[in-house]
Amino acid sequence: MKNAINAYLNSIKKLCPKVTNNELNYIESGLTVFKLKPKDIFINANSIQQQIGFVYSGLLRAYYTDKYSKEISVKFIQENEFATHFSVFISQTPSKYSFQCIEPSTIVCLSYKHIQEGYEKYPILERYGRLVAEEVLKIQLTRIESFLFETAEERYLNFIKENPELFSRVTVSYLSSYLGIERQSLTRIRKKISRNLF
Repeated sequence: MKNAINAYLNSIKKLCPKVTNNELNYIESGLTVFKLKPKDIFINANSIQQQIGFVYSGLLRAYYTDKYSKEISVKFIQENEFATHFSVFISQTPSKYSFQCIEPSTIVCLSYKHIQEGYEKYPILERYGRLVAEEVLKIQLTRIESFLFETAEERYLNFIKENPELFSRVTVSYLSSYLGIERQSLTRIRKKISRNLF
């Protein structure tokens, strides 16, 4: 557990180098660590997220269920990333997504209440919160633009390029729904790329 907490505190220092031990001690005083199994749900859709989760180890996916009861993956969250629907976390409104573990996962959690109290006490933590929000926004915009300006094959190739370590950890079903490609179409794309490589 100590290793997980240290990893989270180090991520804060990396993003916000001016943070002091005083501020880090405050953050640490509010941390809890959870160990979850594959298929465990970290956040349920339609619930208000009371804590933000930093993934120390493991892999999660965020997904929603469409009107045909099909699960659509919208994000994969791996080590050193946040498992959160950030916009609704900061507004404390219900999440549209469920967050489910794909692998055994260790998650470091910090409550909304502790974060807000930290913002009041320590201005540097408010800056840290803004920097996290900016990172989340960049990821969201990149994903939106991929659907606007890229073909299915380009989305697949970019996913492999940007997430080489994730490729073997995600099932074809999860990946096809994330990329907005039918499973059969993704299989054809993969075969075509394999033929071109050899």
